[in-house]
Amino acid sequence: MRLMAFDYGTKRIGIAVSDPLQIIATAMDTVHPEKIWDFLKDYLQREAVETFVVGKPLQTDGTASESAHHVVGFVRRLQREYPDIPVVEVDERFTSKIASQAILQSGIKKNKRRDKGLVDTISATLILQTYMDTQKY
Repeated sequence: MRLMAFDYGTKRIGIAVSDPLQIIATAMDTVHPEKIWDFLKDYLQREAVETFVVGKPLQTDGTASESAHHVVGFVRRLQREYPDIPVVEVDERFTSKIASQAILQSGIKKNKRRDKGLVDTISATLILQTYMDTQKY
């Protein structure tokens, strides 16, 4: 079964999934928050997901960031809509910065680097990979 990760934002939600063996995290898509529930319904009809992993927005001192209350609402609805799929929150500090650096170093053309959705999907991939790495030990 796959793992699915979310980098929640009020304009876009970056989504990443694992392979069925849960070895590799892959960037999947970016979806507007209003369309996430239709997206999930469609995806979960085709693929089995074992766990949802949601990036938890924290400040550098470990306290909740200003956007944390949006994520709390998203997590609650995930739990309500899909009670059989556990939801795990993972510290997402610095994922957007790391994603931006990775994009810059990858040699992607400048106009593609401006695509904020790309940062969101890579951030979701980093969140998922972080979770998977902690589960191996």
